[in-house]
Amino acid sequence: MTTVLLIITTVLTALIAGLFYAYSCSVVLGLGKLSDAEYLKAMQNINREILNPVFFASFMGTAILLPVSTFFLRGEQPAFIFILLATLAYLIGVFGVTVVGNVPMNDQLDQFDISGSTAEAIKKLRDNFENRWNFLNNIRTVFSIISITLTVCACIWHKEL
Repeated sequence: MTTVLLIITTVLTALIAGLFYAYSCSVVLGLGKLSDAEYLKAMQNINREILNPVFFASFMGTAILLPVSTFFLRGEQPAFIFILLATLAYLIGVFGVTVVGNVPMNDQLDQFDISGSTAEAIKKLRDNFENRWNFLNNIRTVFSIISITLTVCACIWHKEL
């Protein structure tokens, strides 16, 4: 049972790491080439579309299954240490940064009326949004990669595998 749980946890963690990695090394580069208004519209649409059951299942599932896996691996060294560190990396560097940083920025952007704003206001919002949002996304990317690496280590050192 613990092995199956650990495998599911690893897959979900990998999916999230892949999402942030792909976004950091491709999507933001493409978005960066858009005009200010196009960039803001694209980000509004992306932020709205990512709020779907598939994303929530993997993002929230990882936030739930990492601690559950940690609980089930307690006392099993070194797998427990790896999964504990993976859990902390995910909850702080991925989930925490998302909730405290990216989501409030996304919400603020969602309220912005692009069609009713001046070019100056649009440029100002992009200037205040893009670099900070990308920086926070890069933090999530690094911590999700750390988390999946540690989760894989827990799989390798798990006694039942």
